[in-house]
Parts: sequence; structure tokens; C-alpha cells
Amino acid sequence: MRWVVGFTRDAEKFLGRNHMERERVLDLIGLAIRKFSGEVANVNIKKLKGAWRGYYRIKRGDLRIIASFDFERAHALIEHIDWRGSAYKE
Repeated sequence: MRWVVGFTRDAEKFLGRNHMERERVLDLIGLAIRKFSGEVANVNIKKLKGAWRGYYRIKRGDLRIIASFDFERAHALIEHIDWRGSAYKE
């Protein structure tokens, strides 16, 4: 199944400010999807609680990606990308 991945304006701004390639984030999302489907994938993913209920955190080094996944429609939305200390602040 082919997944559609979207980026919020906030996530796009982070990528632009930090001169980061979208491919880096898309690779991590792909690993998360593989892990959800039961494959062995080297990705640190966790379901979030509290204000971020319904979202997942993907961690790679100091980078944090907060995304939601709609498994029925095969859609992923990257809500927020930030560095470790600031990722969970709204």
C-alpha cells in the first residue's frame, strides 16, 4: 500500500530554517510505517499522551518528529519537527 505523507506549515518551516532535506524525515516515517506493519525496523517510536494524545514521536539523535498516522486511509501527517528540548512545547 502506498502511503501519502503531508507536512504542516510548522514542519516545513523547521526544515527550511535548518536546511534539512525532506528525504531525511520521509525515511524515518517509512521506517515507522514498516515497524507498524510488523517488520523489524531500527526506529525509536512512541505513542504520546496528554496534549499530544493520538500522535507518535519518532526520535533520531536530537531530532524529534511528531506525526499522526491514519492506517485505514494510509495517510501520515507530520505535525511538528524540532530539536530535543523544544519538541513538545506548544
